[in-house]
Amino acid sequence: PPSHFSHLYKPNAAGKTIVLGIEGSANKCGVGVLAYDPQTSTYQTLSNPRKTYISPKGCGFLPKETSWHHQSHLVSIIRAALNEAYPNESHPQRHLSAIAFTLGPGMGGPLKTCAMAARSLSLLWKIPLIAVNHCIAHIEMGRVATSASDPVVLYVSGGNTQVIAYSDGRYRIFGETIDIAVGNCLDRFARVVGLSNDPSPGYNIELEARKHSKETPLKFVELPYVVKGMDVSFSGLLTHIEELTRRKDFVKDGQKQNEKQFTTADLCYSLQETIFAMLIEITERTMAHCGQNSVLIVGGVGCNLRLQHMMADMVSDRGGTLCAMDHRYCIDNGAMIAQAGMFGLQFGSEDMLVRMEDTECRQRFRTDQVEVVWRPKTRGKHA
Repeated sequence: PPSHFSHLYKPNAAGKTIVLGIEGSANKCGVGVLAYDPQTSTYQTLSNPRKTYISPKGCGFLPKETSWHHQSHLVSIIRAALNEAYPNESHPQRHLSAIAFTLGPGMGGPLKTCAMAARSLSLLWKIPLIAVNHCIAHIEMGRVATSASDPVVLYVSGGNTQVIAYSDGRYRIFGETIDIAVGNCLDRFARVVGLSNDPSPGYNIELEARKHSKETPLKFVELPYVVKGMDVSFSGLLTHIEELTRRKDFVKDGQKQNEKQFTTADLCYSLQETIFAMLIEITERTMAHCGQNSVLIVGGVGCNLRLQHMMADMVSDRGGTLCAMDHRYCIDNGAMIAQAGMFGLQFGSEDMLVRMEDTECRQRFRTDQVEVVWRPKTRGKHA
């Protein structure tokens, strides 16, 4: 590690490096404890509890209320994470080598809440702080969990939509949304048609879309398909589908009476098929450009099974492999912050091993702003 941390960083008495990660960039508040065993060169998630702020039906989550939620639950989640990792210890913090926290991007209030907790624990326990880019954490957790060495990454969540590939020491963004994120598009449409936020709006859209089958097919409603080069746009599509819900042909509840009518399930199905096709198109272009044959899907929307199946079909046609995860690691969690923090600690990242005065949160913090020192600094085919 850099010289100003060399006197603080140390493995624990068992020779393992343990990092506690704190995530709270949006409506998930999570704490993970991650261990590295040098004898087997493996990483193990010892605990990974989290709490989700679920806003009332028809409402999104606002920074103030989300911050209050995190403030109410963070101490108990930290205690739960340590007790699960070391159930028979009265002072489990003595095993920790460092504390990692989300520096950004994300919502200002929730970010500050978790950063304040990380700073306090760093001073209290006299261990170093590691500032982590939220997007990098998703990628590194996915690479470790799926054993994907050098994939094209589709990062899809409520706040981000990016197609990413590694080159020359950084994760390069090949395509992204030019307006709202895919998860934000799904969440806002769910509010329009009155779907619940529990457990998440996107998941409830997926459940509606799953009503489609060969025996009882849903109606596909044509929607704007907006791909501009390597980028995508969802705001116009969202406006269009919102307008459809105000038409006389829209049947919110009940059965269709004629072929012109369409239901909430029809629109959910059509929305998923359209936006996922857009994402797969720009992902395939990135694969072709980079000469890669594997794709890793990360972020909360990456849990969607329909997205995974559509991506698997495309990747299979190209003779490649799909690397995907379930909700444990796709959705925001503390272990992914600990994983990225672990890499930064072990490889001495000057970007991540920060002094206390450099821990101010950054709501805008792009994926390609972090030097990825733990991966070989070689140029890919696309450089």
